[in-house]
Amino acid sequence: MIRDLQIEQMPRRELDQLQLQRLQSRVRAVYDRVPFYRHAFDKRRATPETIRTTADLARLPFTTKQDFRDHYPYGLMAVPLDQLARVHASSGTTGKPTVTAYTKHDIETWAEIIARGLATSGVVAGDVYQNAQGYGLFTGGLGFHYGAERLGATVLPTATGNTTRQLMLLQDLGTTVLACTPSYALIIIETARELGVDFRRTGLRLALCGAEPWSEEMRRDIQAGLGVPARDNYGLTEVIGPGVSFECEYQDGLHIAEDHFLAEIVDPATGAPLPDGEPGELVITSLTREAHPVIRFRTRDITAINPDPCRCGRTHRRMRRVAGRSDDMLVVRGVNVFPSQIESVLLEVEGVLPHYQIVVERQHAFSYRDLEVWVEVSNETFSDEMQKMDDLARRIRDRLDSVLGISTRVKLVEPKTIERREGKARRVVDRSDL
Repeated sequence: MIRDLQIEQMPRRELDQLQLQRLQSRVRAVYDRVPFYRHAFDKRRATPETIRTTADLARLPFTTKQDFRDHYPYGLMAVPLDQLARVHASSGTTGKPTVTAYTKHDIETWAEIIARGLATSGVVAGDVYQNAQGYGLFTGGLGFHYGAERLGATVLPTATGNTTRQLMLLQDLGTTVLACTPSYALIIIETARELGVDFRRTGLRLALCGAEPWSEEMRRDIQAGLGVPARDNYGLTEVIGPGVSFECEYQDGLHIAEDHFLAEIVDPATGAPLPDGEPGELVITSLTREAHPVIRFRTRDITAINPDPCRCGRTHRRMRRVAGRSDDMLVVRGVNVFPSQIESVLLEVEGVLPHYQIVVERQHAFSYRDLEVWVEVSNETFSDEMQKMDDLARRIRDRLDSVLGISTRVKLVEPKTIERREGKARRVVDRSDL
């Protein structure tokens, strides 16, 4: 599968038929083997026979993260425990972790999906692949590890952390591909500058960043800092882990592995299906998963679908880079605000570093009465002259107000004032939680 483009260049009619066959098989499996789904289908007066076309998927109920919590740990499984080969889980920072299980066949399929995705992004056999993703229960580390090995790369399982050592190994072991979160890539770049490491004198040729939303402006900074292309990828624990979609060399949307995942876009407020091209919430149905198949999982990620064939020749539909999560959206005096909008504005301003936090004060459960953006500025920009700092803050504030349509406050801070995290960055601080 990963040695040619036969699957990825499949004629659309054949791919649609393959999706339908696999969808009907998974719907039958969950109806027969997972009590939760049988009950949810029955409430909607739906049966496996309901699915005659892929459009009929909209007649089935959604699955949510809360359903995983309510049936923790194994209540959504479609196979007996003795058929499991591995279990992964989310961080569980807000309670019980989200558990996802795999049969041996699932592990093989997952490795193949990621190998194919890595090839889409430009990884080749013989690459030295530095995997600075979190290992352990987090799906990123082992998911990418097995996929890169399947592709024929040499894997350095460095995991996250100890950035100085990461840079030493990158230079000494000849790393050609670096895989990490976008926020950790920024930490690596910052540390490299402090240590005098010039990436142009290394073998690095490609960076793969994912696991959190990041703007085109942040991509620009990462590419400038590393001196190589930085390509996006997407996945989530509940569906399989990483592997749902990858960018190709044109960096014009992420190719969805549509032979394994059926993607929909719905209105985040009503759940109604939206047409291709219109932004909304991504909903994913797994088509080949054995242990933990999911039907219409609401990801809460905001994106849009592009059905047009890509210049690279792949026929699978592409998803726009995730703009943010519907549950990360801030409602400030009646206006919807995504952290990615703020990031895009900040990184357009000369002298601003790609480290920021959005500090909010909660008025009630879904509304915020005040929004303050803390912005790091470079040493060259940071000044004891009050007028210069006030002018810079005013320029940032005016730009934010224009883009967001609301008034904000801006606080300029010195470099390294804002907390660095080696995994996913913490962009929003809710003072009501302090």
